[in-house]
Amino acid sequence: MHVGVFHFICFLSFSVNNIVYYNYRHVSFDIINAVIICLKVLQQFIICALAYSKTPSTHAIQTNPFKDATPAKQGNERRTEDLKDKDETAKVQSHRDPSPIPKIEKNDTSNSNHFGGNFENFKQSPTNIPICNTHNPLSDTCDTQKGDIRTQGTSSSILIVPKFSTGGNVPQEWRIRPYSRKHMTSIKEVTVKLLNSPQEAPLCTVNYKHPALVFALGGLIGNYWHDFTDVLVPLFIASRQFDRKVQFLMTNIQPWWLGKYEKIIRALSRYEVIDFDKDNQVRCFSRVLVGLQMHKEFSIDPSRAPNGYSMADFTKFLRSTFNLQRDHPIRLSENPDVKPRLMIIDRTNYRKFNNTQEMARLAERLGFETIIADPKFNLGVDEFAKTVNSFDVLLGAHGAGLTNCVFLPTNAVVIQVVPYGNLEHMAKVDFGDPIVDMKLNYLEYSISAEESTLTEMYGKDHPVIKDPISIHQSGWDKVAEFYLGKQDMRVNVDRFAPTLLKARELLNK
Repeated sequence: MHVGVFHFICFLSFSVNNIVYYNYRHVSFDIINAVIICLKVLQQFIICALAYSKTPSTHAIQTNPFKDATPAKQGNERRTEDLKDKDETAKVQSHRDPSPIPKIEKNDTSNSNHFGGNFENFKQSPTNIPICNTHNPLSDTCDTQKGDIRTQGTSSSILIVPKFSTGGNVPQEWRIRPYSRKHMTSIKEVTVKLLNSPQEAPLCTVNYKHPALVFALGGLIGNYWHDFTDVLVPLFIASRQFDRKVQFLMTNIQPWWLGKYEKIIRALSRYEVIDFDKDNQVRCFSRVLVGLQMHKEFSIDPSRAPNGYSMADFTKFLRSTFNLQRDHPIRLSENPDVKPRLMIIDRTNYRKFNNTQEMARLAERLGFETIIADPKFNLGVDEFAKTVNSFDVLLGAHGAGLTNCVFLPTNAVVIQVVPYGNLEHMAKVDFGDPIVDMKLNYLEYSISAEESTLTEMYGKDHPVIKDPISIHQSGWDKVAEFYLGKQDMRVNVDRFAPTLLKARELLNK
């Protein structure tokens, strides 16, 4: 009715104007102007009324958030008692030891062909957007918090479904490399998108009661230190809070890597890992975390970790995971007749000791029981973890072999031999600080120019020997080439002896 009146008024106003234009000599201008003003006021009133009648009320939207949708049913739900793993002996609270590792279980999921999910206490609104932190200098991560979250692996997408329409705005979107070093361009990006309305969401094919964690392999893995620094430690930070009730969605899966660290992966999640790149399901979760956050190299900042987890908690977790028997090293004050055990990590390529046997004989003379170990790339982590845990002191040159310190008992001693070339800061960041964070005792021995094979190779007047700072100023490539890639060491045992005596002293405490 409003539309008809509006059209009539427009026609009448047009007609009156024509009368004035063609017959102005026969009509009083005062009368005509008065009529035109009245008609135009009435015309504006009708326009406003029509506009108001087309505006939906806020109340109507809130009372019908899913007008054309039916919530998915949670069929085949697991019984409450089935959710409690019979092999678990304790919950993970306040940094207690994890339980023995049970077999991976089937997911507590339900198939659904309905629109939407059936998540309890669903409170998401258009303003409750996912939290994506892209300002961390090392890692980009997202945490959707609680809501309706849908994953599509083949499109590498994480979709956040709003409870109500957001009014047709452009969807918010983040592109995340779900690896702890965000500048690794070889890592495939995952898109995290907040949709405009629930009607845009794809249908759920599988619903979950627990959260998911999306992360990538690749990058620098294959190097033992990077395996822990880039993946295993950040994975512990992200997933430990869920007490193994978290689904891993993994991109760039490396079967050999999963096989090598199978026990650790199973200790962090009770479910089978899903190959996200090949996943054609629409999986619906109430929370999804994307990416792994690195706090610092090979360590954890408890102030930023869920539940205040620390690097000491991580090593405690590993001792439980691999069933390592020793939580503390020998106390010489209580066992004066027992020799502390010393392991020397022997490298076979660059940065190796050229007089390992001489170093071992020195340690024997100073009262240590000494063995020389050469951990191979394909050595089982389980086997070597038990070996390392049986020692009180770990000695090695700067390099991946020192990563095995994670298996030592608390308060054991680690001696890092730092190659020549002003590498002390790097050695401290990569191993020194993390070792202290593990609640281990840390000692450092720096190689002199006379102990380095670089002196024989280039001569004492070459900048590599005479001016290491200039080599550093020429760029990282040169530092890596000379000091990490071309150098071996012949340790002066007389100069090194006080460091071993200090290790014995620490074991007396």
